[in-house]
Amino acid sequence: MNTTGLYPRPQVDVAPVPAVGQAGGILLTQTLRATGLTTELSRALAPWRKQFARHDPGKILTDLALMLAVGGDCLADVATLRAEPEVYGPVASDPTISRLLTTLAGDVDKAESAISTARRKARKNAWAQAGHHAPNANATAKNPLVIDLDASLVTSHSEKEFARPTFKKGFGFHPLLAFVDHGAGGSGEMLTCLLRPGNAGSNTAADHKQVIADALAQVGMGSRPGRKVLVRIDGAGGTKKTLQELVKRRVSYSVGFTLPANTPELFRLIPKHVWEPAYNSDGDVRDGADVAELTGLLDLDEDWPKGMRVIVRRERPHPGAQLRFDDIDGYRLTAFATNTTTGQLADLEIRHRRRARCEDRIRAAKDAGLRNLPLKTFAQNRIWCQIVALASEITAWMGLLGYADQPARRWEPKRLRHRLFQVPATIARHARQRVLHLSDRSRWARIVLAGHARLTGLPAPAG
Repeated sequence: MNTTGLYPRPQVDVAPVPAVGQAGGILLTQTLRATGLTTELSRALAPWRKQFARHDPGKILTDLALMLAVGGDCLADVATLRAEPEVYGPVASDPTISRLLTTLAGDVDKAESAISTARRKARKNAWAQAGHHAPNANATAKNPLVIDLDASLVTSHSEKEFARPTFKKGFGFHPLLAFVDHGAGGSGEMLTCLLRPGNAGSNTAADHKQVIADALAQVGMGSRPGRKVLVRIDGAGGTKKTLQELVKRRVSYSVGFTLPANTPELFRLIPKHVWEPAYNSDGDVRDGADVAELTGLLDLDEDWPKGMRVIVRRERPHPGAQLRFDDIDGYRLTAFATNTTTGQLADLEIRHRRRARCEDRIRAAKDAGLRNLPLKTFAQNRIWCQIVALASEITAWMGLLGYADQPARRWEPKRLRHRLFQVPATIARHARQRVLHLSDRSRWARIVLAGHARLTGLPAPAG
């Protein structure tokens, strides 16, 4: 090896060595086993499996989800899994995968329903395995399971079906998504992704109703779960019809509220002693920020839900920040509506602002297949969004089950790939067993080993 210069210059060739480049992917495959997701998908997609077919449709979809989880972003990237049969098993050819997606897209409503059913059953298994770490563990009105809704824009660089101009002068799609929040100690799971044309409205009540219903179905707590479920939405969801739907579902809600035109007059009517200090995300008092209830000063008509409270936050813009025309007396105002009747205003307000974690979930989803919808037809891309959801929840369940109390549970896709999934290894066979020897030079190999031990120690779901 020539070491002249700052870096070594070894000779390079291609040889049939027993090397594995993504040994950490074993964490994802063990998560599939522990949750039974592949089994559930195989059952759900049985009507689409052709007689004498070599590859199972459920395995094909989970392979695509694994491909997105480890860093791929198009169908051809499944070759990275095909090159690691000791970790991922046999992987279907590109034509086989393409034919399956075309077949599923031909009956997309039934296919989506089947995939959603399988995901719901696997989620139940995952949360049962997680015990007290599960998002629904001991859910009460004071400690509810949290569902976040938000929309995002996905750019299309070609004339895909139903790609349309967006309100931000782009071109593409405008999906509406729902996530279950794992709290400060974890990440979150994508519950549903409603793919919409780029010109779909941000505050379309019918779309919000559908996503709310689908999200509640995924968490398995009934269609009217009561106050033990909290639904958080930004200002786009602050319509009368969306709030009425949340009331019908009997859930707690915390939804952005658009202040009326006469807000300056209302603001000046709030007595100084009514304002309470607002909190930072860590629970400490935030300098220059206060909260107060505005409900009694608003002229709310009968179409707004009974018992709805409107809480407003005022804050001095940061030094150097550009002032906006709707700033009042040097304050920037934001508001939200909630049906929670107990607790300090500051606690309710910080609870609402933690909805911003949903932005992190969307960013992670875009890093796992949502940034680019690679297929031509709208129906095919609806199936692709289901695969993105699978990738999201497999990764989240890996953290939930393998690293419940560890910092790795909060790592986003890029960090997971760099530290865990791309750990190198060699494969050996001994006494009819295959052994992955992780490189002891990897700083993260011990973390992979510890997570693998926890996941393999979990029993596979019965049946």
